[in-house]
Amino acid sequence: MAERIDPNLHRELKTFGAGDLDICYSCGTCTAICPLSDENSSFPRHVIHMAQVGLKERLQKSIEPWMCYYCGDCSDSCPREANPAETMMAARRYLTASYDWTGISKKLYLSGAAEVAAVVLVGVIIGLLFLFLHGPVVTDRVELNTFAPVKWIELGDLIMAAILSFFLLSNALRMMYWFIGKDKDLHVPLSAYILEAKTMLVNFFTQKRWRGCSEDHTRWLKHLLLVSGYLTMLTLVLILLRWFQTDKIYPIYHPQRLLGYYATIVLLYFTVDFMIGRRKKKERIHEFSHASDWMFLVLLFLTALTGIMVNIFRISGLPLATYIIYVIHLMIAVPMLVVEVPFGKWAHLFYRPFALYLVAVKDRAKAMEKARSKKKAVAAA
Repeated sequence: MAERIDPNLHRELKTFGAGDLDICYSCGTCTAICPLSDENSSFPRHVIHMAQVGLKERLQKSIEPWMCYYCGDCSDSCPREANPAETMMAARRYLTASYDWTGISKKLYLSGAAEVAAVVLVGVIIGLLFLFLHGPVVTDRVELNTFAPVKWIELGDLIMAAILSFFLLSNALRMMYWFIGKDKDLHVPLSAYILEAKTMLVNFFTQKRWRGCSEDHTRWLKHLLLVSGYLTMLTLVLILLRWFQTDKIYPIYHPQRLLGYYATIVLLYFTVDFMIGRRKKKERIHEFSHASDWMFLVLLFLTALTGIMVNIFRISGLPLATYIIYVIHLMIAVPMLVVEVPFGKWAHLFYRPFALYLVAVKDRAKAMEKARSKKKAVAAA
């Protein structure tokens, strides 16, 4: 079946940060050196080939960019210095924008100013909501739950979570349809999706495939800890808010404080570590930092910093300082979640394990189909 060629595809990928695709002559060194590439996923060579030839629809259906964890070995080994690792990163940005039916992701990735404007706009809206809708301001003692009643913050969290889930899951359905639904020769039963759910969960929480990316597991461990801090913070804010946002001051060894301190320490340490790495550019992975990489790290750092400042001011008995920094904290945290999670850098936390899940589902469906065919052949004999 003939495929439509888009001659502008390689130029479009360059706008998302791809390397010099024109100088690659498809020698295959990048694929040979990659520890994660195999006969079913021959990246980065295959991805670069699709971009060069203009196979836009095939690239959009591809899961291969999500199989890459950007160790940088391919770029170090490229005899033409075409930087295939950065092309894979650009392909992930391109796919994120392609999945997004709203077009917001594309605007954010192609314009740093647009991303900043989106974050500022959402932050201003949160600030205005507090300006006009906050509760009584008690100044002789700290009463955060009087100033910002937890039931209203909890309701806001639920609305925000519903909006985020809608955009992220609807985009994920497009990803699933392109990869599985357009394969007319394959029937995927519901049981395949259910049986492989564990693949999604294991890869989401452990990123275990990353451990095979290189013998040095430092980057994998750093990323795992950063994600654990982020998920701890998210759980405390979205699920355990009534327990976490309280005017009662628990002893330092209480689980409420220990979990909060763990999330804060992990987020502050590793965001600073990653920002320093991107600033110094000593490693291949930090050589070409996109604006979205910086925005994500800065917002995560400021969210953790203002969060711990709320706790410090609250414990110190400083009412006005507590209320003000609390509002500032939400003016940073909410835009980070609303803008970055479904449309920006943080979307990869969901898309990568989801891609591995879809591969597992497809493989299981093929195995089930093969088993059915074999059973029919035996029965016919």
